Amino acid sequence: DIASGTGALAIQAAKAFNHANVIATDVSEKMLEIGRQKVLKHQLQDRILCQFADAEQLPFPENKFDVISAAFGVRNFENLNKGITEMHRVIKPGGQIVILEFSRPRVFPIKQLFQIYFKFILPLIGRLLSKDERAYNYLFESVQQFPDFERFTAILEASGFKNCSYKPLTFGICSIYIGYK
Repeated sequence: DIASGTGALAIQAAKAFNHANVIATDVSEKMLEIGRQKVLKHQLQDRILCQFADAEQLPFPENKFDVISAAFGVRNFENLNKGITEMHRVIKPGGQIVILEFSRPRVFPIKQLFQIYFKFILPLIGRLLSKDERAYNYLFESVQQFPDFERFTAILEASGFKNCSYKPLTFGICSIYIGYK
């Protein structure tokens, strides 16, 4: 699980696939420490390893993983193409990549409501609750810059993935992207 943060997706994957071993990677040691505590709480320490790793320089050999997942972290890669290429490098032939990421809705009025919420309301909530307005402004900006839908599947294909597809969820607010090596 790339850009795993506190390990929520890694934990769900381990629970859904009883025989899976999961490596949850992230560049934030603080987030990984929270993830380690959650792994212990769910008694999955024998199946989930939380490991510091930069998605753009993964410390794994070629063709190691059957599945690579990422949820709401790919848009934060400093170099998106390099991160996707690294994912392709470490996935086994026939392996699958599954990415969940924010996207920009295309349908009226969801598109307009989404823009208003992300640009104005969410930063206000962030300012009131966390005192870190920058993080919530960054969220809006990163979603606006992320190459969603066809543009992202084209990046996956350019990195070597095949049969790439996407499925918009929640009126297009986020999407699941799938590809195969």
